[in-house]
Amino acid sequence: MNQEKIGKFIASCRKELGLTQLALAEKLGITDRAVSKWETGRSLPDASIMLELCSILKIDINELFHGERFDNENYKQRAEELLIEMKSKEEKTNRTLLNLEKILAVSVCICGGLLGYVAKFVMEHSRTYGVIILIVFFIMVITCVYIGIKIEHDAGYYECPNCHYKYVPSMKAVVFSTHMGTTRKIKCPKCGNKAFHKKILTK
Repeated sequence: MNQEKIGKFIASCRKELGLTQLALAEKLGITDRAVSKWETGRSLPDASIMLELCSILKIDINELFHGERFDNENYKQRAEELLIEMKSKEEKTNRTLLNLEKILAVSVCICGGLLGYVAKFVMEHSRTYGVIILIVFFIMVITCVYIGIKIEHDAGYYECPNCHYKYVPSMKAVVFSTHMGTTRKIKCPKCGNKAFHKKILTK
């Protein structure tokens, strides 16, 4: 999405309706500074007010995202282009998150090995400090495991091998499921099949 193009489009639609930035802002319950930021391409409207903004400007969400009005001939094509762009962005974001999870796991293993070695060395001289290091290591591992599971839960979807339903399971299901990498044995919320469900990046 081109923020500058969208901003100019918002400004153009607003002026067509004879609205000032302040008048548009008051209709949306925001400040005229926020409207100014949109129109200069410094930010985009918040998702919570996009539909209301479209209604006021007499445009639809696809036209807003593309920063131009559509005629009936190219509407479907533009909508498909937007969907492909959004799916591509979602896939890229989820792939980055899952790669971050892998980096986190490797980092924990390396740091764990180093701390274990340091704790063993320190215990030969001071048992108290050795125990403190082990406690710090334990807290670090628990924290990193939680962050890793949270990343895996939030990034992408799981797909049922039976009915091919794509969904986001509960955090509890992810935590307590048997797993091989990011593939987890979960009960499908649609068909009830309990099997190893694969992690996928987009629906």
